[in-house]
Amino acid sequence: MPPRFRTRASIARLRRASIGAYPLWRGRLLFLFGGICVGLAAVLMARCADAAQVGFKALVGVSPLVALVATPAGFALAALLARTVFPNSQGSGIPQVIAARHTRDPAFRHRLISLRVAFGKIVVMTLGLACGASSGREGPTVQVGAAIMAAVGRLTPDRLPGLILAGGAAGVAAAFNTPLAGIVFGIEELGRAYEPRSSGLIVAGIVAAGLTSLWLVGNYTYFGTSDVTLPLGKGWLVVVVLGAAGGFAGGVFSRLVILFARGLPGRAGRWIARHPIAFAGLCGLGVALAGLASGGSVYGTGYEEAKALLHGDSAARLDFAPLKFCATALSAISGIPGGLFAPSLAVGAGLGGMLQDVFPHVPIGALVLTGMVAYLAGVLQAPITAFVIVTEMTQDHAMMIPLMIAAVLADAASKTVCRTGLYHTLAEIMLARAAPAQDEAGIPGASARVGGNG
Repeated sequence: MPPRFRTRASIARLRRASIGAYPLWRGRLLFLFGGICVGLAAVLMARCADAAQVGFKALVGVSPLVALVATPAGFALAALLARTVFPNSQGSGIPQVIAARHTRDPAFRHRLISLRVAFGKIVVMTLGLACGASSGREGPTVQVGAAIMAAVGRLTPDRLPGLILAGGAAGVAAAFNTPLAGIVFGIEELGRAYEPRSSGLIVAGIVAAGLTSLWLVGNYTYFGTSDVTLPLGKGWLVVVVLGAAGGFAGGVFSRLVILFARGLPGRAGRWIARHPIAFAGLCGLGVALAGLASGGSVYGTGYEEAKALLHGDSAARLDFAPLKFCATALSAISGIPGGLFAPSLAVGAGLGGMLQDVFPHVPIGALVLTGMVAYLAGVLQAPITAFVIVTEMTQDHAMMIPLMIAAVLADAASKTVCRTGLYHTLAEIMLARAAPAQDEAGIPGASARVGGNG
């Protein structure tokens, strides 16, 4: 064959190969773009949350009594916006992501994780923190991350469930700067199973979102580094005590939230169903009263209070954990957008700090870390996520084994009170309300089909 014909044949083969590879590379580039957007959204939400809390502290700095008006009014407005302007933005956002992965209805999936919902989530979550809600930004970041990846995934619909999973996992990783916890959370909680086809998407999404976050805010450890240890001996009794107590308290919290999500029986339930905005205002009033009783420490995410307890910068108040528990429960059942991770870590930190006088020979840092893991595992019923995320937040690998034991004990204690996981049960409620039971997809680990509010 003459050289010029061989050259033409080679060019033709390259052209055909390029055309064949275009869809693959287009998908990968779009996915990379989606991961970058998740990282940008996580940084934006972190800054919005910080600014909102600073604004609220300045407001109550004028007079703590301002919260008695500002917090109920803010809760009512946030609930109104979440129900009318941005429906499906209520709560943490993680149940919406789980339901979106399992529904067979594309329209319902879009309503749960659309870009409009993501925008509303950021706006109304910020409003809630600006009026003193005891909530976090991590759950909302999961929903926003899933919404961004779902928007990208419309061009590759066959991979949409994996992209939603990857977006949610990337949201956790970017929110806390905890890439391993993002992977574990995606597998243990969002997916409830290991899916080889999605594992690459999860890792790639976390890398893209994490690098974007690192570029904007730098590398950091969420709670600062800790080098506390718990030598083998009688001090390990605290692992058993906090594991059981934290898990039981976390189970009570989950049971309470699920109870209100399903709808209270009787006259009280009917009143709440008819007057959801007024009920949100009453929840805001309860948060304000808890804030006044605690000296303002239960407002917001609880990050500063938990960090101070961990590093021994402040003494633990005996009323901090129960008051933070109440404020977080009221914020969760009110229907306003807000996450549970950071407030749960604060409750756990306070729970551990309460035992300092009971176990004076145990370092305060060990008590706080164990309490954090125990209560978070009790709320989530995801023990691996709980100890991995706390370990990454503090870089304290010497506490890994005691934290593992506390997480397993807490998970068992939580299940004695609440037999099913919080997020999956709430997702199950959403699916049950959205469509007849025979048209829904089953969710591993969830309860039987139930009614009530999501």
